[in-house]
Amino acid sequence: MYEPIRTKSVHTMAADSDFPHRSREEELDIQLAGHLSALLALTDEIRLAAGDPELDAAAEELAAQISRLRGGHPPVRSSVAAAVHEPHVAALHQRAHALAGRALVVAASRADTAAAILAAQRMEYHANAGRLVAA
Repeated sequence: MYEPIRTKSVHTMAADSDFPHRSREEELDIQLAGHLSALLALTDEIRLAAGDPELDAAAEELAAQISRLRGGHPPVRSSVAAAVHEPHVAALHQRAHALAGRALVVAASRADTAAAILAAQRMEYHANAGRLVAA
């Protein structure tokens, strides 16, 4: 009544292919480097607007972690200063806090203690700085 299936299963075809696959750890490294890169871009933007010396050190730490995750390739950094107003700085701190939280989740799932500590420190800084700017 029914015709038998004559083609290979999709699952067997995927296992036989020459397509390069990444491991879970490699995927998490890529994801964590992406979150930290976005956090670095926001940190640079806030740093140019606020001029806080703590942000200089944080940007260097973020760049070092990104380089480590990318196999020694340093991140691309922007040196363009934009005019940033007070309400905008508060929004940047909120976005940076959220990005640091995402980075913390990924760092914890891949058991990267150094990145997790850095992300937690950035979360704490941006939470406090966001409250100070908004006040």
